[in-house]
Amino acid sequence: MNRPIRRLATVVVVMFLALMMGATSVQFFQADRLNADPRNVRTVYREYGRDRGPIVVAGEAVARSEPVDDNYEYQRVYPHGELYGHVTGYFSTAHNRLTGLEMSENEVLNGTSSSLLLQRIQTLVTGNQPQGGAIELTIDPNAQRAAADALGDRRGAVVALDPETGAILSMVSTPGFDPNALATHVREDADAAYEQYTSQDAGSPLTNRAIGGDQYPPGSSFKVITAAAALESGEVAGPDAMVPGPTTLDLPQTSHVIYNPERLPCGDGSGEVTLTQAFRQSCNTTFGQLSMDMGEDTLREQAEAFGFGEDLDVPQSVTPSRFPDDPTPPELAMSGIGQASVRVTPMQMAMVAAAVANDGTQMQPYLVARELTADLEEVSSTQPRTLRESVSPETADALSTMMVEVVENGTGTAAQIPGVTVAGKTGTAQVSEGVEAHSWFIGFADAGDGPEVAVAALVENGGDGGSTAGPIAREVMQAVLSGGSG
Repeated sequence: MNRPIRRLATVVVVMFLALMMGATSVQFFQADRLNADPRNVRTVYREYGRDRGPIVVAGEAVARSEPVDDNYEYQRVYPHGELYGHVTGYFSTAHNRLTGLEMSENEVLNGTSSSLLLQRIQTLVTGNQPQGGAIELTIDPNAQRAAADALGDRRGAVVALDPETGAILSMVSTPGFDPNALATHVREDADAAYEQYTSQDAGSPLTNRAIGGDQYPPGSSFKVITAAAALESGEVAGPDAMVPGPTTLDLPQTSHVIYNPERLPCGDGSGEVTLTQAFRQSCNTTFGQLSMDMGEDTLREQAEAFGFGEDLDVPQSVTPSRFPDDPTPPELAMSGIGQASVRVTPMQMAMVAAAVANDGTQMQPYLVARELTADLEEVSSTQPRTLRESVSPETADALSTMMVEVVENGTGTAAQIPGVTVAGKTGTAQVSEGVEAHSWFIGFADAGDGPEVAVAALVENGGDGGSTAGPIAREVMQAVLSGGSG
């Protein structure tokens, strides 16, 4: 071989080596960085162009993928619009964003979950188009519709639970949003919808008030926890024991005075009442005084026994509810009636009601009943799991009895259902001077024949809790009791 040929051969070998090294660098060493680069549209098309599996409620897909003639090949569709918006979340190709169950269950829905390994192997062998798995929810469509209709155009939220299992039967937050508007493949339309939903006067429709957001003072619905602390600690011997019931309560270290609702005397005005009477009438003076008598540690420990301060996923993340740190005596009194800096989610208060209904045992709330293959064959199912014992069965029974009194003869009569024993507690949570109070109702039914549903209903700035939130809770409970989960 002469010299020019040897030189040419050397150059060719060097070029092949450089090509191999370059390809190796791109495919192995730079792969992660290139895949993560937002300018890599192939990665976006691969991830957002999958045939995602459906989200199913009572046999009907409330989120599904449909074939379309564009680069993504599939369009995410939400047939019921905003009814399930905060449950499903949205899958946005335009904004490269997933929320709600679309995010928390993404690996199942896009087919990459380890639970779907057999499905992926079958797809590889057969050469079929890869498909995502499905998830079946615990939502009762009757309860979901009842909650949305009862809230109407008011800002608020409703959560309904099965007390014995923790299954979430309804989760509605208003105002809602239409996930179809954000899932569109037309970038201009998606941008316009997002701008509308995040505008200053939109009412934060993308916020799921049921599990997050700014949270709310629970008002007198917190008295379930205060009463539980008094009974569990032995501060009060039982529902018929006498407790302080003054007409007003002067708070120490301040000039502030606590009044009862409508500034009425508690009971007969003698200064003493039974715990049941104070609970039925929702006497602020009684529960403020009991809180100071018990002390911070007792009340805090009881709140924590109901789940305050604990992280929770359902599988969407729930913002932990808060009890104030190191409250002064007047702050402690106000905390005992659900004011001061006590803050909760409707999910937390539904869990309080459910624990009382379930003989004091609090169950893990969950939305996903089953994971399914693309052919809707079961891969796994959620088993009910105990979180904690919030109160003893004896205390739960006493609280249940007092809550029934509230609905039958007290502040919660608007939640009555003919032929059904309903237990509940109202709450009218003061916000600030000149601003209408938040309305609360928490409760469960059928308290006389085995509880089937526990509910927390909240209306922002709705005024009186009994007359505003009570009927909402009633409609949801009635929907579950009469319709079942389908």
